[in-house]
Formats: sequence, C-alpha cells, structure tokens
Amino acid sequence: MKLFPALEKRYSAETMKALDAQRLAHEIAFGPIVFQVSRLMIKFGILQMLLDAPNGLTLEEVTEKTKLSRYAAQCLLESSLTMGTVHCKDNRFKASKAAWFLLNDRAVKVNMDFNHDVNYLGWFNLEEALLNGKPEGLKVFGNWHTIYEGLSDLPEQVQKSWFGFDHFYSDSSFDEALKIVFDHHPPDTLLDVGGNTGRWALRCVNYNAEVKVTIMDLPQQLELMRKQTAGEQGADRIFGHGVDVLDKATSFLTGFDVIWMSQFLDCFSEEEVTDILTRAAASMNADTRLCIMETLWDRQRFETAAYCLTQISLYFTALANGNSKMYHSDDMIRCINAAGLKVEEIHDSLGQGHSILVCKKQ
Repeated sequence: MKLFPALEKRYSAETMKALDAQRLAHEIAFGPIVFQVSRLMIKFGILQMLLDAPNGLTLEEVTEKTKLSRYAAQCLLESSLTMGTVHCKDNRFKASKAAWFLLNDRAVKVNMDFNHDVNYLGWFNLEEALLNGKPEGLKVFGNWHTIYEGLSDLPEQVQKSWFGFDHFYSDSSFDEALKIVFDHHPPDTLLDVGGNTGRWALRCVNYNAEVKVTIMDLPQQLELMRKQTAGEQGADRIFGHGVDVLDKATSFLTGFDVIWMSQFLDCFSEEEVTDILTRAAASMNADTRLCIMETLWDRQRFETAAYCLTQISLYFTALANGNSKMYHSDDMIRCINAAGLKVEEIHDSLGQGHSILVCKKQ
C-alpha cells in the first residue's frame, strides 16, 4: 500500500507507549459519550466562555452563566477535563488547545454537525451494513435504496448538515480546480456528472463567459439544482439531463470537451465505478478529458486528513449506499484503467485535500 510520506511515517510501525495505547483503547470505548459531551460543551457555550476567560471560571460561575444545573455543568466539565478539552487549576477551569480547535477549525464544526445530524443514529446499524452491503442505517430517515434518492425529503437540519459537509469539502477546492480545468484544457462544453445543486456549474459559467455546462444527475437532484441556480448570472448556460447513472443502460451524452466528476465516484462501489467510467469512455474522443476530483485518503499531506477520510468512509457504508468509500488512489486508478482510460496528470493538495485525476482514452 503506497502512502504519502506523512502517512507512511505514522502508519507503518507502532509508535505508542503501552500506557498511551491503553488510553486510546478507552477513548475508543467511550467514543460516543466523548463526542456528545464535546458537542454540548459547544452548544451550551461553555468552551467559548472558558476561552474568553483568561483566568478561567469556577464551576459556580459556569453554572450561573449557562443557567444549567450545578449537576449538569459539573458532569460536562469533569468529562471534558479527563478527555483533555479543559484544564483545571485552583478550582478554575480553562479551555485547552483542543477546545480552541473545536471552536475555530471550520472542518471540525462541519464534521461534528455531519456526524451528529446525519450519521449518529444510523451508525448503530454499521454491523448490518457491512455484512449486507446495504445502507442499513438509512432506515432512521426513510425507506430509500440510497441517501441520494431521499436528499430532498430528509429533515431540514439533516439536509443542512449534509449539504454543509458536501459543500465545505468541494468548495474549498473550486478556485484551484477551475484553473486546472480551464487553463490546462479550456472547454467550450462541460458535462458535470453528479452535479448536485449546481455550485460547480455556476462557478464554471462565471469563470468562463462562453462555456456551456450540462449537469447529468437524478431528476430530483436537478429540481434542487434549478431552484439553487434560478436567477444567477450564467444560469442560462446551465442545462440538466436527468438520468440514473447507476442504470447500466444509461449512455453518457457525447460531444463534450471535458467530463467533470467531483466527489461523485466515492458514492459507488469499485464495480460500479468501473462501469460508470466505461460508459463515460465510450462517449469520449481522443481530445476529450475526464477530470475526477476526489479526496484520496492516501495522497494527503497531513495525517489528520487521512484519519478523517477513512472514518467518513463508514458514512457511505451505513447511510449512503452500503458499498462505497473514500478511495485509495491505487483502487481508483485500477478502475480508470479497467474502463479503457489512463491517467494523464494528477494534481494534489487542492483545498481540503482534493486531488484531480485528468484522464484520457487509452
């Protein structure tokens, strides 16, 4: 298994002392409560209060400021103390460095909202999902085969956290991605496969005044896209083509200079990825380029990013579709080659850890 240097250093050998390893084992065992306590320390404003108090706060002061019972405040503070998000000296609690990141690292907030609102209840059925190859946790929201079929019907807060997560990771890479697509392979026409709410399409038509973008996605997703892009500059150059890309009888539209897939192929199994790419290849000519943007977990500069991505894989298992994941680049490239394509260029470290694989026909 090939890994970027920071990952190989961390994952190739044991680095923990025995007591640290034991501590980690207990942190795993109490993971759910650690998560919920930390979420509530943020929601009730306690961590922010402590961060804003250079000399810290007593239990009584926290109780008075939050209007929580003394018991509730004490339980949260003592749990946070032992997990390391607060410190205590002379009966005064102070926020730790970890608390600062909980409050100020936007990726942490996005991940926490996503895990609480979208994943938390569904992950109870992770075992069934792994054994059955189906998103068994999705039943907490509805009776759909995949979460994508039910996105427009999910509860409002769940939708907000799902789209917040999706947009945070993709949007952070768009500025760099636009330069790669339009400066390296300037297209007149672009096919956006799995274009979701049309955010990338809007960026394209505003970046280039001539390009025409067609979004190929589920019909219900196109309805969301039309609502989101209505009245926006360049929306008259954004078109929709409603299909189920998983249907093997679905052919790709032809005549496009660039085919774009952003955070799309991670929604499918390796077999499905290869089938989708094979049909994409059939629509391409020698000049067409297929650009695949994904957060490939092995190509991360920072180890924390790889950690997050491999955990996010289990969202796909339990809730999204039951059979996809955040891919290792070797697995993705194997699918690309099997589809009759080859990787021409790889651009790494875009935004929140994205890579773009630029592919052409073999």
